[in-house]
Amino acid sequence: MESFFYTLLPSAFGRLGIVWREADDGPKIQRVFLPNERTPVESLVQTTFVDASPQSCSTIAELGERIQRFLEGEAVDFELKVIALEKCSEFQQRVLVAEYGIPRGWVSTYGRIARGLGVPGAARAVGAALAHNPFPIIIPCHRAIRANGELGGFQGGQSMKRALLELEGIEFSPSGKVLTNRVHY
Repeated sequence: MESFFYTLLPSAFGRLGIVWREADDGPKIQRVFLPNERTPVESLVQTTFVDASPQSCSTIAELGERIQRFLEGEAVDFELKVIALEKCSEFQQRVLVAEYGIPRGWVSTYGRIARGLGVPGAARAVGAALAHNPFPIIIPCHRAIRANGELGGFQGGQSMKRALLELEGIEFSPSGKVLTNRVHY
């Protein structure tokens, strides 16, 4: 049986959680839990990873600090090698890697991502893959929006999604739609 560990961290948006396991090449992130208004992060961690133990190591501590800085508005890059991407379906992996490629300060739409993957008409499937992104922030799924400029969903809630985009320089109309010509894909 695999042993899972977790670390809880304060952030500008509330407490977040990182669940990881030790692998041959170092810690592998299994899930990042964002603060949300419904359930405390610690409860989500303990419900999803029942036998996980609170623990950290230098790699996880450093990643946690990087995530905290990102959530404060700093431009931080993350590496995919620290996440357990292999636990996702092949399609979700493709979507997450495409999303990872959207630069800071840019957005894309679910439909554009689908077309970029060679599956036009799969905007809903892209949205579903991003809705179940186990690695938010590392995979910046807050950068995906609806074709009409509306935010769409986000695990941390729409106010967090908007705040993250604003930290990256994205502007909004008075009605709350994204205003930018920096659209990727």
